[in-house]
Amino acid sequence: MRDTRGARHCSAAVSGPGNGPRPVPVTDRGLPHWLRPVAETAATVRPGQLSRFLPPPDGRGRQSAVLMLFGESGGSGGSGDGGAPELLLIERASSLRSHAGQPSFPGGALDPEDGDPEGDGPLRAALREAEEETGLDPAGVQVFGRLPRVYIPVSGFVVTPVLGWWREPSPVAPVDPAETARVFTVPVADLVDPANRATAVHPSGFRGPCFLVGGALVWGFTAGIIDRVLHFAGWERPWDTDRCVPLDWRA
Repeated sequence: MRDTRGARHCSAAVSGPGNGPRPVPVTDRGLPHWLRPVAETAATVRPGQLSRFLPPPDGRGRQSAVLMLFGESGGSGGSGDGGAPELLLIERASSLRSHAGQPSFPGGALDPEDGDPEGDGPLRAALREAEEETGLDPAGVQVFGRLPRVYIPVSGFVVTPVLGWWREPSPVAPVDPAETARVFTVPVADLVDPANRATAVHPSGFRGPCFLVGGALVWGFTAGIIDRVLHFAGWERPWDTDRCVPLDWRA
C-alpha cells in the first residue's frame, strides 16, 4: 500500500512523446489538512470494503470513471483555508437512458482517446466528463488518488472513482441540459449530519444508504461511495439505519 502521509508526486502513467495522451499528474502535495483522511482512504481501502459489487472476473462491463471533487465554499483554492468543505454533484437529466434524474458525481464512459483503463485512462475520462457536464476548468483540479473499481449491475458500468481537490475553483453550470439538469455542491457537514441520513428503499426491495441533501435524495452508487468514504475517513457519525425513505422522497 502507498503511504500518503508525506508529500509525494507521481504520474498516473508513463507516456513518451508521440506515444499517446500526456499522463495525468497525481499528487497529494498541498492538500488541506481536512482532506488528508480521504487520501489515506484511497491508499488503503480494499475493493470489498468499498462495495459488494465488484467488476466481473470475465472482464464484462463498460469501463467508466467519476470525479469525486472536494472543494471549499467561498474559498479561493490553494492552501485550503478559504471556507467549509464541500462536494460537487450533478443531477442527471430525466431523459437519459441510465440513472435518469439521479444526483451523481460527474463522469461517464471511457473513450478510446482516454487511454488504458489500467493506467490513467480513468483519470483523464473523469476530468473530461466533468468538464463536459459542468464546464469546470480541469486545470484547477488536483487529482490526488483513486478508489478501487466497482460494478453497477443495473447499467453494466465498471466505475473508477477519481478523487480530486478543487485547488482553483471555476464557475460551473449544466453545459448540455439534455445530459445535466443541475450542478450543485453539498457541504460535507451536511453529509455527515445524522439528520440527513437514511436508508433508501427501491421498489425491487434493494436497500442502501442515502443522503437527503441539497434538496435531493442522493442514493444508489453515488451514496454508497460517499457512505464508505465518510466511514473510512473517520468522518461518519452514528445515524439511524432503520429510518427508511422511498425513492420519490422530496424536500
